[in-house]
Amino acid sequence: MRTVRQEGAVVVTNHNEPEAVILGVKEYETLLQRNRQVEAQEQAGLDALRRRFDERLAVLRTDEAAERLRTTIRKPAKLGGKVRSGTGF
Repeated sequence: MRTVRQEGAVVVTNHNEPEAVILGVKEYETLLQRNRQVEAQEQAGLDALRRRFDERLAVLRTDEAAERLRTTIRKPAKLGGKVRSGTGF
């Protein structure tokens, strides 16, 4: 424990391979706090994406969206003078 206090952490090995790390309580609490902050940021990002998706989906569920899609499908395609056939274009 003296080494943990002096060095901040001790790596425990098994056949020269790291197996575990012993941390002081302060270092452990710091890691936990950083982890909570990262998780909160990730959740905030996911919540923002979910809101944007829901807003876009709500627009697509309107009667006007269905009519706009029908109008777009009925218009002739503009190929810019290029003939396209087959798949993979």
